Amino acid sequence: MRIIVDAFGGDNAPLEIIKGCAEAADELNVKIILVGSKEKIEKCAGENFISLENMEIKDAPDIMIMTDHPREILKEKSNTSMAVGLKSLAEGEGDAFVSAGSTGAAVIGASFIVKRIKGIKRPAIATVLPSNSGPFMMLDSGANADCTAEYLYQFGLMGSIYMNRIMGVESPRVALANIGTEDTKGDKLRIEAFEKMKEASYNFIGNIEARDIPLGCADVVVADGFTGNVILKMYEGVAGLLMHNIKMIFKKNKLTMLSALMVKGGLKDLKKRMDYSEFGGAPLMGISAPVIKAHGSSNAKAIKNAIRQATDYVEKNVINAIAENIGV
Repeated sequence: MRIIVDAFGGDNAPLEIIKGCAEAADELNVKIILVGSKEKIEKCAGENFISLENMEIKDAPDIMIMTDHPREILKEKSNTSMAVGLKSLAEGEGDAFVSAGSTGAAVIGASFIVKRIKGIKRPAIATVLPSNSGPFMMLDSGANADCTAEYLYQFGLMGSIYMNRIMGVESPRVALANIGTEDTKGDKLRIEAFEKMKEASYNFIGNIEARDIPLGCADVVVADGFTGNVILKMYEGVAGLLMHNIKMIFKKNKLTMLSALMVKGGLKDLKKRMDYSEFGGAPLMGISAPVIKAHGSSNAKAIKNAIRQATDYVEKNVINAIAENIGV
């Protein structure tokens, strides 16, 4: 399997990207195509004693930075590592694409260069998050601020297929993020989406309030991109604050530091459950080839897991399953 990776996407590029790719090439039996400045990649790898074995480099001289307008990927920034990587995917040079770069550019580039699955109205950023009873998927997490009921219906379908095929959940529970659980709650969009989703072939369980999401009451949480992104950022903030405060409690004095040793194993398990890097990245659902958007601050571990996620996406044939069930 050949995975194309944007070597210059994200806050820690290119070093952490190259390190993650080297680990993936060694552990996952995949061929990595690193896209970016060949000279800079080879220099970085050499200075940090990283082997480029089982990796090839596709030269791309420019870099897409966060301040660039996302649409520039189609013209002014068409020679960037992200744009060249997406073109390579569209032309069949690899099986999947991974980038920790600009989310907006990734969405636009994937939509117009790789293109959507026939029948899918809009792609969705599908984020896998931890809950009290295991991981769940939330989509959309930021690709579409304005949505229709049809978009939300399709997000539910795509999320259900992913959680079934990749996460092994039988008949995933799909819920609609809303301000109440009653059938008539919400604005016009939510009411229309509810009516459409309750007739779906997937396991729609109704509305879910934000406070119930961390409890694991659903396997797939559907939201418009604006609402989903707000939930995601709040989720990340609260998780970080929680872990920080727990750490401060145990560092308070000698007695609390001693007690920390007694629960060290449990704390490590909790930290692992709340660590985004364990899940890799967010698949851009609805695109006709696998595109994984890794977190902008991804380290080597997160990149390796994003590549692992990309291989699962390919092997479990998620795209064909969506195409077969979209009803076109």
